[in-house]
Amino acid sequence: MQSRTPAGRTGRPRSAAADTAILAATRQALVELGWSKLTLGDVATRAGVAKTTLYRRWAGKNELVVDAVAELFDELELPDRGSLASDIEGVVLQFAAILDRPEARSGLMAAVAESTRDDALRERIRASIVDRQKRLVVEGRERAQRRGELPEQTDPCEADRTADLIFDVVAGSVVHRALVSGKPADEEWVRGLTRVLLLGLAGAAGDAEP
Repeated sequence: MQSRTPAGRTGRPRSAAADTAILAATRQALVELGWSKLTLGDVATRAGVAKTTLYRRWAGKNELVVDAVAELFDELELPDRGSLASDIEGVVLQFAAILDRPEARSGLMAAVAESTRDDALRERIRASIVDRQKRLVVEGRERAQRRGELPEQTDPCEADRTADLIFDVVAGSVVHRALVSGKPADEEWVRGLTRVLLLGLAGAAGDAEP
């Protein structure tokens, strides 16, 4: 698990075991209590640590909940299935499976809802979840380029914009399907999403040609 301690904070070394217990307890509390009733005191009790231990690591509930949710999405890995389409399908199915977990579902929806009133929380979601998981897009694109499935993008700014767009399309579609529509993001649906995405990528590549 990646450390998320603020850069300027000093003190005793962090315990990875304590962090793991705290984040797991936070997710459990979210499922059982919801955002509004969750308190750091309850999380500390569930995790078997002192309340001061939480405050040494997180400034408040917002930061704690985002990190608890982010840890779930850090489980995502891009499989190497031999083709871009198969790789996309593999990682999207993983993403949908995570969103099907009650702790991910309740935590993400609560954090996003609160972030509409809290710019700092929105920025933490972007930094801790969105930016970290864009690594999968970059990794998948680079692999596809090595296979000759996608053309190289020599303009770094354009490459960044494309990565942002791919991430937004995939993440937005899966979150809407799983959390808003309430329908299964099953293999058939994922194959359809992948076809649409690949058609878009082919069109973007054609637009980039001189």
